[in-house]
Amino acid sequence: MEVKKSVRFREDVNVDKGSTSQMTDTKDTSDINELALALAKHAIDAAVKSVEAEHPVKNINWITHGEFTAERGCKQIEEFVSKWEYQGRWVHYTEFLRREDVIHSFYYIYCVHWSIPTARIPIAQISAGVYFTIKINKNKPPDAPIDVSYVFESQRLVHRPGMTRFREKWLRDIIEAKHILIDPNIFQFNSIGIFQNILGF
Repeated sequence: MEVKKSVRFREDVNVDKGSTSQMTDTKDTSDINELALALAKHAIDAAVKSVEAEHPVKNINWITHGEFTAERGCKQIEEFVSKWEYQGRWVHYTEFLRREDVIHSFYYIYCVHWSIPTARIPIAQISAGVYFTIKINKNKPPDAPIDVSYVFESQRLVHRPGMTRFREKWLRDIIEAKHILIDPNIFQFNSIGIFQNILGF
Protein backbone atom coordinates (compact mmCIF):
# COMPACT_ATOMS: atom_id res chain seq x y z
CA MET A 1 0.00 0.00 0.00
CA GLU A 2 1.30 3.24 -1.08
CA VAL A 3 0.67 6.28 1.00
CA LYS A 4 1.11 9.63 -0.53
CA LYS A 5 1.77 12.61 1.57
CA SER A 6 1.37 16.04 0.32
CA VAL A 7 3.98 18.35 1.78
CA ARG A 8 4.03 22.02 1.10
CA PHE A 9 6.93 24.31 2.00
CA ARG A 10 6.23 27.87 2.72
CA GLU A 11 8.98 30.45 2.63
CA ASP A 12 8.39 33.85 4.02
CA VAL A 13 11.13 36.08 2.82
CA ASN A 14 10.73 39.69 3.67
CA VAL A 15 13.39 41.49 1.69
CA ASP A 16 12.74 44.80 3.38
CA LYS A 17 13.02 43.28 6.84
CA GLY A 18 16.37 41.61 6.04
CA SER A 19 17.95 44.75 4.63
CA THR A 20 16.83 46.79 7.63
CA SER A 21 18.51 44.45 10.09
CA GLN A 22 21.69 44.49 8.03
CA MET A 23 21.62 48.27 7.90
CA THR A 24 21.17 48.43 11.68
CA ASP A 25 24.17 46.13 12.14
CA THR A 26 26.30 48.34 9.86
CA LYS A 27 25.19 51.46 11.69
CA ASP A 28 26.00 49.90 15.06
CA THR A 29 29.44 48.85 13.79
CA SER A 30 30.21 52.30 12.41
CA ASP A 31 29.14 53.91 15.71
CA ILE A 32 31.45 51.57 17.61
CA ASN A 33 34.33 52.30 15.21
CA GLU A 34 33.83 56.06 15.58
CA LEU A 35 33.74 55.75 19.36
CA ALA A 36 36.88 53.58 19.38
CA LEU A 37 38.74 56.02 17.13
CA ALA A 38 37.71 58.97 19.29
CA LEU A 39 38.85 57.16 22.46
CA ALA A 40 42.18 56.19 20.87
CA LYS A 41 42.79 59.74 19.65
CA HIS A 42 41.97 61.14 23.08
CA ALA A 43 44.31 58.63 24.80
CA ILE A 44 47.17 59.43 22.40
CA ASP A 45 46.68 63.20 22.84
CA ALA A 46 46.69 62.80 26.64
CA ALA A 47 49.85 60.66 26.53
CA VAL A 48 51.67 63.16 24.29
CA LYS A 49 50.70 66.07 26.56
CA SER A 50 51.87 64.13 29.62
CA VAL A 51 55.26 63.30 28.07
CA GLU A 52 55.73 66.86 26.81
CA ALA A 53 54.93 68.22 30.26
CA GLU A 54 57.45 65.90 31.94
CA HIS A 55 60.16 66.15 29.28
CA PRO A 56 59.74 69.24 27.13
CA VAL A 57 61.59 69.38 23.82
CA LYS A 58 64.13 72.19 24.14
CA ASN A 59 65.19 74.54 21.38
CA ILE A 60 66.88 77.91 20.92
CA ASN A 61 66.17 80.98 18.81
CA TRP A 62 68.14 80.34 15.66
CA ILE A 63 69.71 83.22 13.74
CA THR A 64 68.49 84.40 10.34
CA HIS A 65 70.09 84.09 6.89
CA GLY A 66 71.37 87.67 7.11
CA GLU A 67 73.08 87.11 10.49
CA PHE A 68 74.69 83.80 9.57
CA THR A 69 78.42 83.16 9.40
CA ALA A 70 80.24 79.85 9.80
CA GLU A 71 81.49 80.91 13.25
CA ARG A 72 78.03 82.02 14.39
CA GLY A 73 76.63 78.70 13.17
CA CYS A 74 79.15 76.89 15.36
CA LYS A 75 78.17 78.98 18.39
CA GLN A 76 74.48 78.35 17.74
CA ILE A 77 75.07 74.59 17.60
CA GLU A 78 77.01 74.76 20.87
CA GLU A 79 74.15 76.71 22.46
CA PHE A 80 71.61 74.17 21.18
CA VAL A 81 73.62 71.15 22.37
CA SER A 82 74.03 72.74 25.82
CA LYS A 83 70.22 72.48 26.21
CA TRP A 84 70.36 68.68 25.91
CA GLU A 85 70.10 66.59 29.07
CA TYR A 86 73.14 64.39 29.64
CA GLN A 87 75.38 63.36 32.51
CA GLY A 88 78.24 65.64 33.43
CA ARG A 89 80.97 63.19 32.50
CA TRP A 90 80.32 63.68 28.77
CA VAL A 91 82.53 66.22 27.04
CA HIS A 92 82.06 67.57 23.54
CA TYR A 93 83.43 70.04 21.06
CA THR A 94 82.06 71.35 17.79
CA GLU A 95 84.08 71.65 14.62
CA PHE A 96 83.23 73.17 11.26
CA LEU A 97 83.91 70.59 8.55
CA ARG A 98 83.07 72.17 5.18
CA ARG A 99 80.77 74.27 3.06
CA GLU A 100 79.03 72.68 0.08
CA ASP A 101 77.71 74.82 -2.76
CA VAL A 102 74.56 73.31 -4.22
CA ILE A 103 72.36 74.81 -6.95
CA HIS A 104 70.13 77.02 -4.79
CA SER A 105 71.76 76.68 -1.37
CA PHE A 106 74.90 76.45 0.71
CA TYR A 107 75.23 73.59 3.16
CA TYR A 108 77.43 74.21 6.20
CA ILE A 109 78.43 70.90 7.77
CA TYR A 110 79.51 70.67 11.44
CA CYS A 111 80.38 67.77 13.71
CA VAL A 112 79.89 67.66 17.46
CA HIS A 113 82.28 65.05 18.87
CA TRP A 114 81.22 63.41 22.16
CA SER A 115 83.38 61.29 24.47
CA ILE A 116 83.70 60.17 28.07
CA PRO A 117 87.19 60.69 29.47
CA THR A 118 87.96 58.64 32.58
CA ALA A 119 90.76 58.63 35.14
CA ARG A 120 92.27 55.58 33.42
CA ILE A 121 91.88 57.06 29.92
CA PRO A 122 91.90 60.88 30.22
CA ILE A 123 91.97 61.29 26.45
CA ALA A 124 89.17 59.18 25.05
CA GLN A 125 90.16 57.03 22.11
CA ILE A 126 86.59 56.64 20.85
CA SER A 127 84.05 59.38 20.26
CA ALA A 128 80.51 59.61 18.96
CA GLY A 129 79.65 62.19 16.31
CA VAL A 130 76.53 64.23 15.69
CA TYR A 131 76.55 65.85 12.25
CA PHE A 132 74.71 69.15 11.87
CA THR A 133 73.77 70.70 8.54
CA ILE A 134 72.82 74.35 8.30
CA LYS A 135 71.15 75.13 4.98
CA ILE A 136 71.39 78.68 3.70
CA ASN A 137 69.06 79.23 0.76
CA LYS A 138 70.39 81.73 -1.79
CA ASN A 139 66.87 82.92 -2.68
CA LYS A 140 65.47 83.52 0.80
CA PRO A 141 65.32 87.01 2.32
CA PRO A 142 67.89 87.93 5.01
CA ASP A 143 65.27 87.84 7.78
CA ALA A 144 64.28 84.20 7.06
CA PRO A 145 65.42 81.70 9.72
CA ILE A 146 68.14 79.20 8.86
CA ASP A 147 67.23 75.56 8.24
CA VAL A 148 68.99 73.19 10.68
CA SER A 149 69.02 69.39 10.73
CA TYR A 150 71.25 66.80 12.38
CA VAL A 151 71.94 63.07 12.33
CA PHE A 152 73.75 60.83 14.76
CA GLU A 153 76.73 58.90 13.48
CA SER A 154 75.77 55.54 11.92
CA GLN A 155 72.07 56.47 11.91
CA ARG A 156 69.81 57.65 9.11
CA LEU A 157 67.05 59.40 11.03
CA VAL A 158 67.20 63.15 10.36
CA HIS A 159 66.35 65.25 13.43
CA ARG A 160 65.19 68.87 13.48
CA PRO A 161 65.70 71.18 16.48
CA GLY A 162 62.59 71.43 18.61
CA MET A 163 61.07 68.25 17.17
CA THR A 164 62.73 65.40 19.11
CA ARG A 165 64.14 65.12 22.61
CA PHE A 166 67.81 64.14 22.89
CA ARG A 167 68.54 60.71 24.41
CA GLU A 168 71.96 60.11 25.95
CA LYS A 169 71.50 56.42 25.07
CA TRP A 170 72.05 57.26 21.40
CA LEU A 171 75.62 58.38 22.16
CA ARG A 172 76.27 55.39 24.44
CA ASP A 173 75.10 52.99 21.70
CA ILE A 174 77.53 54.51 19.18
CA ILE A 175 80.48 54.28 21.58
CA GLU A 176 79.56 50.75 22.64
CA ALA A 177 79.38 49.63 18.99
CA LYS A 178 82.83 51.12 18.31
CA HIS A 179 84.30 49.39 21.38
CA ILE A 180 82.90 46.08 20.19
CA LEU A 181 84.41 46.63 16.73
CA ILE A 182 87.83 47.39 18.22
CA ASP A 183 87.78 44.54 20.74
CA PRO A 184 85.25 41.79 19.91
CA ASN A 185 86.00 40.03 23.21
CA ILE A 186 84.19 42.82 25.05
CA PHE A 187 80.96 41.57 23.49
CA GLN A 188 81.36 38.24 25.31
CA PHE A 189 81.82 39.98 28.66
CA ASN A 190 79.02 42.48 28.15
CA SER A 191 76.39 39.99 29.34
CA ILE A 192 77.83 40.11 32.87
CA GLY A 193 78.13 43.89 32.99
CA ILE A 194 81.90 44.27 32.53
CA PHE A 195 81.48 46.57 29.55
CA GLN A 196 79.57 49.14 31.59
CA ASN A 197 82.38 49.18 34.16
CA ILE A 198 85.04 49.69 31.47
CA LEU A 199 83.25 52.74 30.06
CA GLY A 200 82.08 54.01 33.42
CA PHE A 201 78.36 53.70 32.60
